Amino acid sequence: MGEPDFVFTTSPDGNDGDLKKPSSSIPPPPTLPPRHTVSLVQPSQKKRPKGKVMRVFRSVFRSLPIMTPICKLPSLPMGLPDNHKTISGGTRVTGTLFGYRKGRVSLSIQESPNCLPTLVVELAMQTNMLQKELSTGMVRVALECEKRSDKDKTKLMEEPLFTMYCNGKKTGYGVKRDANDEDLAVMELLKMVSMGAGVLPGNSDVEGPDGELAYMRAYFERVIGSKDSETLYMLSPEGNSGPELSIFFVRI
Repeated sequence: MGEPDFVFTTSPDGNDGDLKKPSSSIPPPPTLPPRHTVSLVQPSQKKRPKGKVMRVFRSVFRSLPIMTPICKLPSLPMGLPDNHKTISGGTRVTGTLFGYRKGRVSLSIQESPNCLPTLVVELAMQTNMLQKELSTGMVRVALECEKRSDKDKTKLMEEPLFTMYCNGKKTGYGVKRDANDEDLAVMELLKMVSMGAGVLPGNSDVEGPDGELAYMRAYFERVIGSKDSETLYMLSPEGNSGPELSIFFVRI
């Protein structure tokens, strides 16, 4: 015979107690899945904390639509270098472009692949459109903002909003934001990748079960021209004639 579903318990005074299940049939308490931790380390130069007003300002402009009016790209402080060589006075950083194919692409800058991002900018371009532009071989992205007064000490890379141009066409607004959980998860998965491109499993709640997140990672040479001008030049491996990508941050 199988084990009874219930048994009677008797109290010390001889009275019948309540119906209880045998202890052997009580299921064990559920165990929580192990919590995923981010092992990325702090960069050597930490960002200054942002106030609540700036976070609200950025969140408002994230909802703006992507616009594509044609506009002439303004003159830039320097031309494209040979992407097989480093630039005198530049600093090498890790840059990652990533996003869902039909969503906006984001740019993450890290001191090295195992560091937390020092900069995350959501660009005003869909991922599949940027991939199309890169297939042509040369891409220039300009992120512009207005000059501040001499008394304002906000650094160029701390500006919350940029007007974005890609190969001479205005595409909308690039928005700087703090790295969110999904950004950190992507950087964690790519921690061992120094250069390369591919796809990662997407978030089914966002893009559906077949959604994929595309990425491209490379070394960039960061050149600071002035307090109002910084440039990121993508570096290709020796012997690789891949696409040329330059990203200009300017205040005009």
